[in-house]
Amino acid sequence: MGSRCPRRPVDPTAGKESFRAVAERWRTSAVHRDGTASRVERALRLHIYPTFGDRPIVSIRPSEVQAWVKDRSQVVAPSTLRTTYAYLVTVMHTAVRDRIIALNPCSGVKIPEVRKAEIVPLHPDAVRSLIEAAPDRYRAMILLAAASGLRQGEVFGLETDCVDFLRREVVVRQQLVTPDKGDQEETPEPYLGEPKTHESYRTVPLVGAAVDALAAHLQQYPAPLVEIGDRTDPRKPRRRKVKLLFTSGRTDVIKRANWAHVWGRMEIRANKALAKAHGEAYAAWVQRGRPTGEEPALVQGPDGASMHDLRHFYASALIKHRESVKTVQRRLGHSKPSITLDTYTHLWPDDEDTTRAAVEAVLGDVPPLCPVRLA
Repeated sequence: MGSRCPRRPVDPTAGKESFRAVAERWRTSAVHRDGTASRVERALRLHIYPTFGDRPIVSIRPSEVQAWVKDRSQVVAPSTLRTTYAYLVTVMHTAVRDRIIALNPCSGVKIPEVRKAEIVPLHPDAVRSLIEAAPDRYRAMILLAAASGLRQGEVFGLETDCVDFLRREVVVRQQLVTPDKGDQEETPEPYLGEPKTHESYRTVPLVGAAVDALAAHLQQYPAPLVEIGDRTDPRKPRRRKVKLLFTSGRTDVIKRANWAHVWGRMEIRANKALAKAHGEAYAAWVQRGRPTGEEPALVQGPDGASMHDLRHFYASALIKHRESVKTVQRRLGHSKPSITLDTYTHLWPDDEDTTRAAVEAVLGDVPPLCPVRLA
């Protein structure tokens, strides 16, 4: 038997280093996408450093990590806590690997289970109500989002040459990134960045209604030249002037905070329109003598929805028309089919149970193993 190389001992002086120092060394050296880098910085600053930042990293005990998990679980959603905890685990793992500490104090710590709620897609009437409730400047954008499944940042980052009007398709090659506000007082400026994943670079076919709406939009709101930072190639960040397909009323990029107010007003108008339409349909049904089986159904409005729900709506439309998992994955730009299934598996229609017939076709001619007993 070959002899094993002895492990290098932990440096007793290194363990006196603060958690913050180790975490910052990891954060600034790790290869993160821009959006992820911003989330890591924010999670450390808001949720981890206040408790562990100034502590010698060697002094942090598992019981203290467990207490931190319990405390944060009262503040943030389980999914957010899981992500934030993963950053804490990674920093501690880095310290173990660098022989700063001997054991990872996160080992054995329990975190709350994330119970993922099933996606309930918007009703087509609710989507139509949102399109109709949108300001003229954004009506084509809402239709495009519902007809393509693009993420909000992908929609906001579209340049005019991303749409091929002859082939009726849209090309996703970038997204508009709005960094989270850090310690600085001024909010960082949005910039064009890489799509979320490698698979997010994609071409999505469009229905004629969406193409016509985009053409009409550009005729009414010609795309201005907007100067913006471009980090689509992380090695060569630059500033350039672009013709964005959609801009704000001030002909500037659509910023996330401002858009939230626009969407909120749209949502209110859409809900009111749906409620009015249902009231009128119900009154007409009563006037007809309440015929059985014809009572108008109440359509759930987009209350509490977001542009991401238009993405879910698009996915549900593909699934309803029996597109494959692989097709839905490609259209949405998911990195793996498992992500598509985890999110939408409950929406795929159940086929008629053909399992009995399938086994019968293979084993139906096998002689019975238990002879029938005659009475």
